[in-house]
Amino acid sequence: MHSVSQADIAAFARDGALCLRGVFADWLPVIEAGIERNLSEPGPYASENTKAGDTGRFFDDYCNWERIPEYRDLVLNSPAAEIAAAVMGSRTAQFFHDHVLIKEPGTSKTTPWHQDIPYYFVEGRQTVSFWIPVDPVREATLRFVAGSHRWEKRVLPVRWLNDDSFYPDPSVYRPVPDPDREAGYQVLEWPLEPGDCVLFDYGTLHGARGNMSDRRRRALSIRFVGDDARYVERPGRTSPPYPGHGMSEGQRLREDWFPQVWPRPGAT
Repeated sequence: MHSVSQADIAAFARDGALCLRGVFADWLPVIEAGIERNLSEPGPYASENTKAGDTGRFFDDYCNWERIPEYRDLVLNSPAAEIAAAVMGSRTAQFFHDHVLIKEPGTSKTTPWHQDIPYYFVEGRQTVSFWIPVDPVREATLRFVAGSHRWEKRVLPVRWLNDDSFYPDPSVYRPVPDPDREAGYQVLEWPLEPGDCVLFDYGTLHGARGNMSDRRRRALSIRFVGDDARYVERPGRTSPPYPGHGMSEGQRLREDWFPQVWPRPGAT
């Protein structure tokens, strides 16, 4: 396994975000091939996230790992699951979903500040996303508000195209902050090379600038949950929606849809 130190684990617990260098260097051809396959063969949840007046292209798609062999290989055989269990402090790592995010050169659209967990039908302290670029990233890397995964009140989830509330009652959420204009926020971000990754808790507030550079910004996110993660009802259609899952409040996620990939099957 790529070495994850106790200092890394402590930083993840404290800040809700962590940068690891070179973890997926050997996996770059696989990840890049999967991303390009995904672009040429979009799934049912694929979206274009620019509107009139925006420049460039911001494409995203998720839940394709079962039909894109490169993604499946990465999920099942890369170091990701073992690292996920270590930083979560979990005995197990259960795969949740994949998410590809591509900003072509000259894309003005920002990724708005948001927490992931209000969109999901899962709750728990043990959650982690990997964000893995296959291109050098400078201006358009992810940005995180340190410690926001510990906020008692969640940030309002909004739709990326028009900033409308994702659920019917916005009053139960705190308004989306502007960490660049408001005092009191510590923003973390790291320049990244292909094969580096950032890891973050589902509750960590994050966003990204547009990609006004002359190079592509292709990144794949893969997401895991740990021992304490449980299904939870939300006040509307979640993202991803996963229709027909059949789970009840408080259940562990069903392993035929969300496989446990650490420890490896058959490990003792």
